[in-house]
Amino acid sequence: MSDVLRLEAIEKTYNRGEPGQIDVLRALDLSVTRGEVVAMVAPSGAGKSTLLHIAGLLDTPDSGRVVVNGNDLTGKPDRQRTAARRSDLGFVYQFHHLLPEFSAAENIVLPQLANGVADAAAKTRAAELLDRVGLKDRTDHRPAEMSGGEQQRVAFCRALANQPALMLADEPTGNLDPETSDRVFAVLMDLVRETGLSALIATHNLELAGRMDRVVRLEQGRLIPV
Repeated sequence: MSDVLRLEAIEKTYNRGEPGQIDVLRALDLSVTRGEVVAMVAPSGAGKSTLLHIAGLLDTPDSGRVVVNGNDLTGKPDRQRTAARRSDLGFVYQFHHLLPEFSAAENIVLPQLANGVADAAAKTRAAELLDRVGLKDRTDHRPAEMSGGEQQRVAFCRALANQPALMLADEPTGNLDPETSDRVFAVLMDLVRETGLSALIATHNLELAGRMDRVVRLEQGRLIPV
C-alpha cells in the first residue's frame, strides 16, 4: 500500500545552539498508509503538536523529509505547501475553531470556495457531509446555537470538505465529556472508514487509541510502536 504520509529522519530543535536548547524530535520516522488510522499517544510537552504541525506543513523541520500524498514537499516554497494543505490535508483540533458568524454549512463551504470549488457544488457537499454526521437539521445554525459535540462534528465535516487524502487531528475529543467524546469519536471513525481516508490522531485516551489500526507513542523525540 502506498504511503499518504512519510516523515523521514525528522529533526526539530528549539533555541538551537543556545544553552537552553530543546531537542523535540530526533531522527523521527513515520509512515501512514492509504486508508490507515494511526493513533499517537504522548505525555504533555513531548512534541506531538510539533510533529502534527510538521506533518501538516504548518512548520518545517530542521532536517529530514516530509512527503505528503506522494509529493516531496521538503524545502518547497510556501505557495506549494499551501496548495498541498488545501487539497491533501484536513485538520481537526481539540477546540472546533468554527467561524462564529457563519452557519454550520457556511463553515464547510468556505474552504471549498478557497480551493476553487463552485458555490453550488460546495453547498451540495456541505449538505451531504452534515447529513452523514446526523446534523441535517443544524445546517443553518451558527456555532453558538449548537452543543460542543455538534460543533466538533461540523469541524470534522470542514476537515473533509476538500476530500483530503489525510486527516490530522490533535485531541479531537479532548474538550468533550466522556459520553459525548465516545459518540463523537464513533462518528469520526465512521467518516474515516466510509471515505477511505487516512488519519493521524493524537490522543491521551488509550481506550480510543486502541480502536484505531495502529498505536505509536512519542517518547524522547522518537516514535515507538505500542
